[in-house]
Amino acid sequence: MPKVEINIPEHLEMQITQMVERGEFVNREEAIEDLISTGIKAYKTSGPIDDDEPGGGGYEDDGMMGHEDEYVF
Repeated sequence: MPKVEINIPEHLEMQITQMVERGEFVNREEAIEDLISTGIKAYKTSGPIDDDEPGGGGYEDDGMMGHEDEYVF
């Protein structure tokens, strides 16, 4: 597995340390790998919408399915 060196703000380091201490992760390496993986999946799921699409563009953040008054079950 490739190794990556990153610099993160102290508050993030503290949060990762706390998650490991609470037993949410086995160690820092697992925590960072899982958190990055989750972040990438979330980005792919809610990534940018093509600006050329009807209805504008950007991110869908106005309620469910982009419509404030529509519920989807």
